[in-house]
Amino acid sequence: MKTSKLILLPLLLFVFACSSISVNSDYDKSVDFTKYKTYAYYKTGIDKVKISDFDKRRILHSIDQVMVSKGYTKSETPDVLINFYTNAEKDITIAPYYAGWGWGYGWGWGYGWGYGYPYWGGSYTYTTIEGILTIDIIDPKKNELLWQGTGIGNLTQNPDEKDKVVNDFVTQILLQYPPIPKQNKTAKPQ
Repeated sequence: MKTSKLILLPLLLFVFACSSISVNSDYDKSVDFTKYKTYAYYKTGIDKVKISDFDKRRILHSIDQVMVSKGYTKSETPDVLINFYTNAEKDITIAPYYAGWGWGYGWGWGYGWGYGYPYWGGSYTYTTIEGILTIDIIDPKKNELLWQGTGIGNLTQNPDEKDKVVNDFVTQILLQYPPIPKQNKTAKPQ
C-alpha cells in the first residue's frame, strides 16, 4: 500500500506540473479555515454566470468532487458558500517562420557567390481561447469573501474533452484551498 502511494504522488505531481493552467489564490489571513466543514453554492451568483448550462453543471460537479475528496459535505446550513464566474478571451498568436537558407549572389563583401542569410517565409497565425475560472469561498453570515482562486488556461470547443478540461481547472484551483498559513519564523518556541 505504501509503495503505491509513493508511486502515485510523483505521477500526480508530474501531471499537474505539465498542466497548462496558471493558478493563483488569495485569502483573508485572519480566518481559521480549519473550522469550515460544510458548503453550499451561492445560487444568486452562479445564476448570473453567462455560460451554457452544460458547462455550469460540469463546473459544479467538479467542485463537488474536489470538496468531498477534501472532507467537506454539502449542507442546507453551510459554513461557507461557493461562487464562481468565468471569462474567455481569444489569444491570437502570430509566429514568424523562415523559408530557408540559400546560396546565391550577394551584395556583401566581395560581391560574389556565397552562403546566404535566412529569408523571410511568412508567418503562421493561430487562435486559441483562453478561459478564466474564478472560484470564491464566502462567509454566509458576514457575506464576506474568505478565499479566491483563479485559473487561466486554454479551453476546448470539443464536447468530448470539456469534462477533462473543466475538471483540470477546478482541481488545480482548489488544490490551493484551504490555504496553509505560513509559520511565523520569528516566533520563539515555547
